[in-house]
Amino acid sequence: MRIAFVSGNREKLPDACVPLGLLYVMASTPRRHERALFDLCFEQEPEEALQRWLERTPHDLVALGMRNVQNNDYSGINDNIAYYRGLIDAARRVSDAPIVIGGGGFSVMPAELMEHLRPDFGISGEGEQAFARLVDALEVEGTEGVAALDAIGSLFRFVGGVVVGNPPEPEFLVMDDLPVPDRSLVDDRYSTRYGIESVQTKRGCALRCDYCTYPLIEGRVGRVRRPEAVADEMEAVMAARPETRHFFIVDSVFNLPRRHAKNVCRALIDRDWSVPWTCYANPLGFDREFAELAVRAGCAGMEIGSDSGCEEVLKRLRKGFGTAEIRRLHETCRDTGLPDCHTFILGTQGESLGDVARTLDFVRDLDPFAAIMMIWVDDHEALEPALRVKRMALREQIEAMLSACTPDHPNWIIPPMGVNFDAQVFRRLRRGGLHGPLWQHLRGFAGSPRVTGIA
Repeated sequence: MRIAFVSGNREKLPDACVPLGLLYVMASTPRRHERALFDLCFEQEPEEALQRWLERTPHDLVALGMRNVQNNDYSGINDNIAYYRGLIDAARRVSDAPIVIGGGGFSVMPAELMEHLRPDFGISGEGEQAFARLVDALEVEGTEGVAALDAIGSLFRFVGGVVVGNPPEPEFLVMDDLPVPDRSLVDDRYSTRYGIESVQTKRGCALRCDYCTYPLIEGRVGRVRRPEAVADEMEAVMAARPETRHFFIVDSVFNLPRRHAKNVCRALIDRDWSVPWTCYANPLGFDREFAELAVRAGCAGMEIGSDSGCEEVLKRLRKGFGTAEIRRLHETCRDTGLPDCHTFILGTQGESLGDVARTLDFVRDLDPFAAIMMIWVDDHEALEPALRVKRMALREQIEAMLSACTPDHPNWIIPPMGVNFDAQVFRRLRRGGLHGPLWQHLRGFAGSPRVTGIA
């Protein structure tokens, strides 16, 4: 079978992201199939570009990767859904091949997206094994082929015009059994323009944060890779793409389990690793030994999902830690020279304006290396009119409070308001020869961009 793999993600703020998930699926597709990859990230007119590529690329199946439902500034999901619907409609205009969609974005709400986007098939969660089995099933005709489809875990399709989803597989995939993604397929512009590569050391998250979608995407059962295999992959990337200047570890939380994270750091230390990297971290399982090992292994900083500086809100969000643990992590980072960037989400369900004020006071007192301030986005269509008005008014009040804060806090990033978060800022950083996440450079960048305007 000839398979046309399409990476739909075009988000480039703060950086363009290598389509790692789709590359894993491609690597796990049996070699007897022809595989071609088209990445829409750098296309100005994605629908037209996709049509032209499909017209000149022989294919029997189109596999579309959907990385995110929301944009990076959390401004909402409607535009992104319309974009992917446009891609599928564009493909239909030039191709009769079945379309299957998957990826992290699709896995968040698979049944709903099947209804909105109308692909032929959808795969939720880990796609490597399921996609390979789908390809096999599509080569079988009649009742045997239908039975094969019924046996594929987390496969969604239309039966009699109704969306039907199969139960998930009883066991998750073993990370070390998966083929390593083929980086030769990656567009050179990821490394030449942005200098960032991605690597995954584990899947699954056992935490139960109220809003988080990672368990929907990867499950709650942790599956780790051998630390040596992680270091091998990073070395291989550098050998193939020496222009790479930074790695981002895409794990939902790198430091959990703590022993595995420490061993990954040790594997990098053993190889005298020098290319800087960053990751997501959690106050749980964060200790001085881990911080010291990370610094020795080349870690340039960590992003922490602290979410709130209000104890009641942290409990409501089921974070599993309080403000004392956030402070302890910050003190450890400060003492070991490890830059820390804390993300806070303001205006979550049940949160009052007083709670928001307490969080802002907490952030000012904490004074981390950097802070990212997000504003909770409601599904306004699902709210009663009176509640919708109330929630919109709260958002306006939060924006006013943040606007008053920004002149005194040049190390704060506020994506939904365009503060230290727009294309102009990133271009200035790149021209200055700087790489990695923006927050690393706000304190030291000459002519710091600070507030760039309210979007």
